Amino acid sequence: MFFAEGQIRVHLYGEPTDMRKSYDGLQALARHAMQRDPLDGALYIFVNRRGSQIKALYFDRSGFCIWGKRLEAGRFISDWSKVRTREMDWTGLKLLLEGMEARQVRKRFALPSAVKHYK
Repeated sequence: MFFAEGQIRVHLYGEPTDMRKSYDGLQALARHAMQRDPLDGALYIFVNRRGSQIKALYFDRSGFCIWGKRLEAGRFISDWSKVRTREMDWTGLKLLLEGMEARQVRKRFALPSAVKHYK
C-alpha cells in the first residue's frame, strides 16, 4: 500500500464488519452501505466487532486489493457507539492502524487576558 499521503481519500465504515468477507463482500459494502464507488481509488476501511482486526479495500486500476492487520493486544476501536461512517484523513488512518483513536483536542485552560495582550 504505497500512496501519496495527501492525495488518497480514506472512508471508514462505521459498523462492525464480518472479517470473512473478501473482495466481493467488501466491495458490496462500499457500494451499497457507504454509497460510494469502490472503483474510485479510495481506501475503504472495515473493522471487526471486537475491534482487533482491520481490512482496507482499494482498487489499483487493474483489480481490487485487500490489506489486513490484526492486533495481538488492544483494539482499533474501543467504543462502537462513537464510530460513524465517514471520510477521514491520512493521519487519522495512521493513528487508527497504530491502535490509537483520534479525538478532538480541547484546551485545558485559557490564558489570562494580561498574558494575551503582552507585547
